Amino acid sequence: MKEKLYIIDGTALIYRAFFAFIRNPLYDNKGQNVSAIFGTINSLLKLIEQFNPSNIAISFDRREKTFRHQITDTYKANRPPTPDELRQQVEPIKEFFQKIGLNDISKAGFEADDVIATLADNYQNKYEVVIVSGDKDFTQLVNEQISLFDPKSNKATDVQKVKEKFGILPTQFIDYL
Repeated sequence: MKEKLYIIDGTALIYRAFFAFIRNPLYDNKGQNVSAIFGTINSLLKLIEQFNPSNIAISFDRREKTFRHQITDTYKANRPPTPDELRQQVEPIKEFFQKIGLNDISKAGFEADDVIATLADNYQNKYEVVIVSGDKDFTQLVNEQISLFDPKSNKATDVQKVKEKFGILPTQFIDYL
């Protein structure tokens, strides 16, 4: 049996944590919103408690434009900007991960999704890869060596679960969408 490699979609984790508290934000004693910090760290601690992973990495979207922006100027043109209260929490979260020794595999010019997918593909022969994200786009990568774990629902998705939920194989997911 292969060791597991957990690859965390840091950007998705941060956004989910921030918006989970959108109606009841958490503030520190200086009045700064800390919802994303609290929720992200809490999600990581739950993951560690539940799975005790020995191989774990995390990737975040970066500020630089990606190769997709070079292809088309309209890439994500209609997406609303990141709220300031969320943006202010990203660096402290990254610093936390760095201080605990969690490898940040982010790469300039690429979104976290691209880095995660590439790493999962490259390491699936060595490890059983678990992508930690609620992003359904990763469903297309699911195979016998790559699964998804959604920290929000606390559920894993493998090939059989994709068939049950969508009635298709993971390789057909892009066409399904």
